[in-house]
Amino acid sequence: MPKIDANLLLLYAARALRGFGDGFAVIVLPVYLAAIGFDAAKIGLVATAALLGTAVLTLAVGLVAPRRDLRNLLIAGAVLMIGTGLAFPAFEQIGLVLAVAFFGTVNPSTGDIGVLIPIEHAALAQGAVDHERTRVFARYSLIGTLSMAAGALAAAIPALLTRAGIGELSALRAMFYGYAVLGGASAAMYYYLPRGNFEQSSAAAPLNVSRGVVYKLAALFSLDAFAGGFIVQSLLAVWLFERFEMSLAAASLFFFWSSVFSAFSYPVAAKIARRIGLVNTMVFTHIPSSVFLILAAVSPNLTAALVFLLLRSALSQMDVPTRSSYVMAVVTPPERPAAASVTAVPRSLASSLSPALAGMLLSGPFLGAPLIICGTLKILYDAGLLFMFRHIKPPEEVRLPL
Repeated sequence: MPKIDANLLLLYAARALRGFGDGFAVIVLPVYLAAIGFDAAKIGLVATAALLGTAVLTLAVGLVAPRRDLRNLLIAGAVLMIGTGLAFPAFEQIGLVLAVAFFGTVNPSTGDIGVLIPIEHAALAQGAVDHERTRVFARYSLIGTLSMAAGALAAAIPALLTRAGIGELSALRAMFYGYAVLGGASAAMYYYLPRGNFEQSSAAAPLNVSRGVVYKLAALFSLDAFAGGFIVQSLLAVWLFERFEMSLAAASLFFFWSSVFSAFSYPVAAKIARRIGLVNTMVFTHIPSSVFLILAAVSPNLTAALVFLLLRSALSQMDVPTRSSYVMAVVTPPERPAAASVTAVPRSLASSLSPALAGMLLSGPFLGAPLIICGTLKILYDAGLLFMFRHIKPPEEVRLPL
């Protein structure tokens, strides 16, 4: 096994810390909001504010990154994580909570959406040769998802603290303080990155020859993200709580195994992609996962729903490392930071629109509607991706058989 670059290890370590925090925050957040009196519609608004804020901050980072030391930008993002963990427990008014969600780093989605993701993607692609690129991204996704799985288990801590005599709100607020501590540890990881290796040239790297490809990918990814916004993890937790009266401890265990299933699908995706190609891997694993999601929505009992959701988890995220690798492969190296930002921002914007709609649907008579809408839209996305990009191959696939 080739030696992993020390800078990549630092990025992987920071990804693990942030993933652990996100893993429990996305489960604890809706419980905390419900505890302070928010209904499902308001929780959906908070999720929308968080995703919309992620889009705006990602766009801002994309504009300034070519002229700034990326190490400092990563540290700034970790400091923002600290502020988010300290601010959420401090406010209960809807306006202030929405502001914290907008400017903060708690992301209700479990996908590759986040203000630091495009910067890290460009950095990961810098030193990866073509035939190793997908494996590098698979390792990055594996670490992030396993850490989120561990974080999901940690979401059961408030229940343990409550049984020990600590009030529910105090126990939930303690989790946000822990989230702030993880932000500080992430900042320490970023601090040891060298400036030179992660700093772009003073001139921006705008999209040029790859503009058309990137815009088409951004449009398709936006449809996928809009669909995914209907079942961001926080709202999926709400669905389980309201549809089956699932406990927080049980939800924590479920999201742990869901994340584990997703995590170990990443190296499998890299192996499949070497045989059938990146686009085929994205499409032919994604469609069955959407079918399982629709089946979960109409399941008659909790056991059946959880089985279908776990089957979905084993397939639905295989497109994460393959998608990231594909974007970095089909653009020229100078365009990679811009391509990462241009494809990330529309995803964040699109995904910010649907949680509020999902929150309203969760207040309606048919709680499974957000899951069915999500699955249907994702199948449409997969069909579009296959039709538009089946002939645009990255360098390592030029000799793959059709």
